Amino acid sequence: MKFLSVGFKHFRNLEDTLIPTDAKKILLVGKNGQGKTNFLEALYTLCYGSSFRTNVSAIMCKHGHDNFSLSAVAESDDSLHQTIFFSFTPSKREIRIDGKEIRDRKELMYNIPCIVFSHDDIEFVRGTPENRRRFFDQTMSMYDPLFFDDLRRYKSILKQRNAAIKENYIQILPLYNQQIAEVGIRIQQQRKAMVDEFNEIFPDLYNDVSDSSSLIHIRYRPSWRKCETKEDIVERLEENLDRDIRMQTTVTGIHRDQFVMMDDHVQFTHKGSTGQLRLASLIFRIAQMHTYRKKTGKNPVLLIDDVLLELDITKRGRFLQQLTGYEQAFFTFLPDEQYFLASGTDDRIVYDIDEGKCVEHG
Repeated sequence: MKFLSVGFKHFRNLEDTLIPTDAKKILLVGKNGQGKTNFLEALYTLCYGSSFRTNVSAIMCKHGHDNFSLSAVAESDDSLHQTIFFSFTPSKREIRIDGKEIRDRKELMYNIPCIVFSHDDIEFVRGTPENRRRFFDQTMSMYDPLFFDDLRRYKSILKQRNAAIKENYIQILPLYNQQIAEVGIRIQQQRKAMVDEFNEIFPDLYNDVSDSSSLIHIRYRPSWRKCETKEDIVERLEENLDRDIRMQTTVTGIHRDQFVMMDDHVQFTHKGSTGQLRLASLIFRIAQMHTYRKKTGKNPVLLIDDVLLELDITKRGRFLQQLTGYEQAFFTFLPDEQYFLASGTDDRIVYDIDEGKCVEHG
């Protein structure tokens, strides 16, 4: 799927208009604060029903308005057209595809696979374990609806188990232990397999772009170590019951798993420079793209938000060489960035963005 056009109404600072996007590459050029990232945010919202910048839809409304809407026409691989509509008001959020209302986000997230590259991605590398869990869970959810269902189910059971602990309903914990073990062991096994596959892609990509020979890789450290079966996990939960009651929460489980980036036997965050951490976060996204394509045989849409500024010209060239196999890509650039603009005029549209107005570059 690719976007043929996208429309905005009362969204951020963008002009209420319809923008043609029927090209392989869409380049959004403008100074900081003019609306380039807002454009990408709108596309992401149409793909997933949420923003990659905020969990509060109301702040995406244009100043002076309490509602906004987004629309798009997309084209499938077999040239069929599809309309997508998203609207937000204080009382309702509505998503429609070809006029049919989408009530479950799961129905939307497999419609147009989309990967965003942003400055915040560095938190996958240097941030909390939760950030890395979110990245790998997101990667697996993109191509595996059953994993997405398991993740939802686990979070629901975990919430109920924690509530039972806080309310001192200890007698019903054995039931929750059985349920959480059944779902949790599947997630743990899938995460382990995912890391093994990721490590077949990620190190070579990083070394190719950085022109290095580091031994960088991801190490998976499950919270339920040495638990190979559902029964093992139930036993572990029972062993930790006193601690759970004391801490008023479930202290072990896949919600405590860690994905640690290593360079040989040393944690990468302990030795890598800021530039190396930033590059690694970009390679995370390329590896995510390659993994998705390998699993599905489909090409995603890419949203690339000013991240090329972080790379010198040589690394930028190597990065772009690895950035292949996408259906459509939207790039943001500052006005004086000429490297990518000068690299050809193949199937692209360039828009100048100034104070929310998008004008095709003349």
